[in-house]
Amino acid sequence: MQHRIIVLGAGYSGAIAAGRLAKRLRREDAAITLVNAEPDFVERVRMHQLAVSQELKSRPLREMFSGTGVELKLAKVTTIDVDRKTVAVESADGSERLSYDTLVYALGSGWNAGGVPGVAEHGHQIAGRPGALRLRERLAQLAEGETVVVVGGGLTGLEFVTEVAEARPDLDVALAARGELGDWLSAKGRAHLRKVADGLGITVYENASVATVEAHRVTTTDGRTIPAAVTVWTTGFAVHPLAKATGLELADTGRIVVDATMRSVSHPDVYAIGDSGHALGAGDKPLRMSCASGAPMAWQAADSIAARLTGTKLPNAPLRYFNQCISLGRKEGLIQFVTADDRTVDRALVGRFAARYKELVCKGAAWAVANPTLGIPVRRRRLEADRVASKGTAGVAA
Repeated sequence: MQHRIIVLGAGYSGAIAAGRLAKRLRREDAAITLVNAEPDFVERVRMHQLAVSQELKSRPLREMFSGTGVELKLAKVTTIDVDRKTVAVESADGSERLSYDTLVYALGSGWNAGGVPGVAEHGHQIAGRPGALRLRERLAQLAEGETVVVVGGGLTGLEFVTEVAEARPDLDVALAARGELGDWLSAKGRAHLRKVADGLGITVYENASVATVEAHRVTTTDGRTIPAAVTVWTTGFAVHPLAKATGLELADTGRIVVDATMRSVSHPDVYAIGDSGHALGAGDKPLRMSCASGAPMAWQAADSIAARLTGTKLPNAPLRYFNQCISLGRKEGLIQFVTADDRTVDRALVGRFAARYKELVCKGAAWAVANPTLGIPVRRRRLEADRVASKGTAGVAA
């Protein structure tokens, strides 16, 4: 009998895991089903580009997985019964219950309003394609001089605020950060970020925790009022709510607790990857929600499942970080190098070389998904990125 593997979610981690499983396992031994609500793969790391009216390449999942042996089921997951090993889904054809022997949970995360009054009613988000498209439509309606306020000074906030300031120089663009601008970056990284923000005319409100969001303004906890025709909320992500109802062991963040092979510590026939999984990296620190974490988690899970089914050696590839890649519009970038456990070091690549480096990383991730059974040319991509970095050594702080 075929071993039934169901992968839930076709984001970066889910799509990569499904393709890697198809490569590792014979079709006569395993039946792989990939469940996703939408027909296209979404490059989530480019949602800030989509929101400012840049066109992204269409990536239909059926084309991507054609000939791989992976069965694509376009449906929304409604419930998971980990005791009966079934998944209930809703599709255009109606309700259905799927049975599995191994489940890969990769439903990811979504927008996190953080419980702040007015965010859900008046805030915009770019955590997914629908939100980015709504924001795109709203931005197109803005007249010259109107204000866009981006709340959140993390990677998502920085990428969007610089993107919109570059694309719409006619608007008054502001960033409200809880701490100082780029306070986790190296000195060179912080200096370059401030230089880019100043050059794009971005007003930065530092140490500004937002207490309320209204239709035309945001108010900080210290009483400051910031006018806002549009407020974009980028303070973090929340795990898909379905995880809470599964009965799987969860961390305080709502993520599914897994071991080094991405296997649930409470249910050994379930694996959780990407933003859904609470995995420990270098220094026993939880991996952050990011594409940088999701792809290696997918490789680890797929290789572990294949090893257990074929009786071969389990993989032993520690998960670690190398850098944080930040696009600052189409012409500028910032590559902040970090330790294995994601702590900033005093070395950063900046400017156009950094923008190209970032683009290589994004293209490499999309290539891995678009070519699911070929694997990802990690070594080649890393060598090319290193080549670009070496050419731009004048922008590197040693």
